[in-house]
Amino acid sequence: MLSNPIIATTLLFALIALGEWLSILSKARIPMLLTAMVGFLVLVWTGIFPNDILDKSHFPALGAILIGPAILHMGTMIPFSLLKSQLKAVMIALGGVIFAGVLILLIVPLIFDYPTAVAGVGPISGGIIALIITSDKLTELGMTSLIVIPALIVAFQGVMGMPLALNFMRKYALVMQKGMDNGSFTPSQTDADEQDAEKKDSTKKKFKSTTTLKLFYVFLGASIGVALGTVTPIHYSLWCLAIGIIGLKVGLLEPKMLEKANSFTITMIGIVFVVIGTMGGVTPSQVLSNLPSILLILVIGTVGMVIGGYVMSKLMKWHPYKGIPVALTALFGFPGDYILCEEVSRSIARNEEEEKIIFNELLAPMLIGGFTTVTVASVVIAGLLIQTL
Repeated sequence: MLSNPIIATTLLFALIALGEWLSILSKARIPMLLTAMVGFLVLVWTGIFPNDILDKSHFPALGAILIGPAILHMGTMIPFSLLKSQLKAVMIALGGVIFAGVLILLIVPLIFDYPTAVAGVGPISGGIIALIITSDKLTELGMTSLIVIPALIVAFQGVMGMPLALNFMRKYALVMQKGMDNGSFTPSQTDADEQDAEKKDSTKKKFKSTTTLKLFYVFLGASIGVALGTVTPIHYSLWCLAIGIIGLKVGLLEPKMLEKANSFTITMIGIVFVVIGTMGGVTPSQVLSNLPSILLILVIGTVGMVIGGYVMSKLMKWHPYKGIPVALTALFGFPGDYILCEEVSRSIARNEEEEKIIFNELLAPMLIGGFTTVTVASVVIAGLLIQTL
C-alpha cells in the first residue's frame, strides 16, 4: 500500500503539515523543517516508513525541478534598490563561515585529525555542492571512512542551525515591534520600493495576462539560469537569482512571480520534500560511530558562526539579532531561510501590515546570506581545503 505514489506523498506531506501546525502552536519556536526532517528519520529508522518511500512518492523529483524557478521567484521579491543595501549581509555571512572554519581547523585536529576537520569544514559552511566536492576528493584519496562525516553534517546541520537562527530572528522581530511602537524603526524595504516594482509590471502587460504565461516566464528564466550554470563556473542558483532580480528591474518579470501564477505553495512543498530527502541515506549506525566528531564539528562551527556573526554585525553597525541569523544561514540555506522568515513574521506580528514589514525586513539579508554561504563560500572553502589533504 505504501508503494502507491499518492499514499507515499500524503504520508510525507503529513510530516510537513505536522511541522507547520507545531510551528504555529509554538509561535515559531519549533521550525517546521526540523519537525519534518527529524520525524522522517525516526519513522524510517523504526521501520514505520520504508527506506524507499521518497522514491515511491515521486514528489521529490518534482521538487528538484522546481528549485531553479523558486530561486528566480526569490529574485523577483527583492527590488534592486534593496539589493544594493545588502553588502553588509554578504560581509556578515562571510565573517561567520570564515570564523567557523578557522575554529574547526584549530580545534578538531587536536582531538581527532586534520582530514576529519577538512571533511567537515566545507559542508558546514554550506551544503550539497560542498558535500559533493569533499566526498569526491575523499574517495579519490581512498579516505572512504571519512565520507560519512560530511554527509551527516549536511544532514544534521539544519537541525542545529534552524532553531538557533529562529530564536535570534524572533528576538529581532520583537525589537522591530518595539521600534514600530515608539516610532524609532525604519524598515529597509518600504511601500515605495514595492510600488516601484509594481510599476515595472505595466511593461508589456498584455503579454503577462494569464497565470500560464507567468509560469512559463518563470520556467524560461530558470532554464536560462540552469543552462548558464552548466557552461560557466558560476552555480545555476546564482544565475537564477540574478535573472529574477534583473528581470524585475527592467520590467520583464513581475514581482512575486510564482505567487501571481498561483504556484508558490506547491513549489515550496516540493522543495521541502527534496530537503527531507537529504536525510534518506543516514543510518543509526553511521550516526553512532561518527557522532563524536560530527557533534564537535557542528558545535564548534555553530559557535564560530555566532561569534563571527556578532563581531561582523557590530562592525557593520547592524543589530546582532539581525546579523547572527544571516551568518547561521550557512547551516540551512534555501528554503530554510525563507521558511523561517515566514514563520517569524507570522507568529510575532499583531496584524497583516506588521507581518509584511517584519517579513520584508528579514527576507533580503537572509536570502543574500544564504546564497553567499551555501552557494559561493562553501564551494570555494571546500575546493581549497580539500586540496591540502
